[in-house]
Amino acid sequence: MGSRTLAYLETGDDGGPLVIHHHGGPSSRLEALLFDSCASAHGLRFVCVDRPGIGGSDLQPGRTFASWANDLQTLADSLGAQQFAVTGWSEGGPWALAAAAYLDPGRLAHVTCIAGASYGTFGDNWAVKYQSSVDALGGRLALHFQPGFRLMYELLGLSATHFEANYLQALRKSMGVSDQEVLADEQVCQSFLEASRECFRQGVEGLVADATMLYEAWPFDMTKVTRPVHFWQGTDDKLVPEPINRMVADKTPGAIWRSISGGGHFIAISHANEILAQVASDLAKAPT
Repeated sequence: MGSRTLAYLETGDDGGPLVIHHHGGPSSRLEALLFDSCASAHGLRFVCVDRPGIGGSDLQPGRTFASWANDLQTLADSLGAQQFAVTGWSEGGPWALAAAAYLDPGRLAHVTCIAGASYGTFGDNWAVKYQSSVDALGGRLALHFQPGFRLMYELLGLSATHFEANYLQALRKSMGVSDQEVLADEQVCQSFLEASRECFRQGVEGLVADATMLYEAWPFDMTKVTRPVHFWQGTDDKLVPEPINRMVADKTPGAIWRSISGGGHFIAISHANEILAQVASDLAKAPT
């Protein structure tokens, strides 16, 4: 892609319609492996791409939500797809929402946001009163003390890459019962860990930039997005509590709210079959 490299991992059905997935944070393109079987079952070509500075993708100083939307179109072009869908989980959710705001619905056939970290939708970290204590601290550091924010991620990266047991223990403590059940699957747990470790391959600069943009006031206006946007949210999500995305959806004209009773942050995995069934349905209806 010009003078920059975007790394991605493709799973599912390589002959199917294209879904570009936005990984969470800390995570990477390896997150695609968590969706492989469900993507295959629904005949979807599922591609997860590392955002700039994360995993194998080059850093991009000064990047914006709009420039990322352009990258998505370029990636779809390179993969030979006229119509495509985007999905985003957790920290990847806002990037999917940006695609909804910036890209032509005639080309972008479906948008899904799963438990998105929608912290800058209505101004600098507007969601602070609903956030977990860790994310609230992250927001204060991101907006007011970048060295501290960088240090927070350096410590997280050290834990993910060298102290797996501690990393998982801290994660499980922050979760509800349903999420702990998802991570009890050893294969899921290992895939999740590998995706997290890969995030830090180049250090933390890419992740720090990525997360900072989520806390800052977004440059696009969700109250003007009239195209359909699917918001999936667990009612027992301890990492991104339900009121955050409920409010974003309530103010988004095209929102389709999909609540999972008792679900946690990891509904992206536990309900992947249901989520990707909707993606496949919308892509099948897209005009060619």
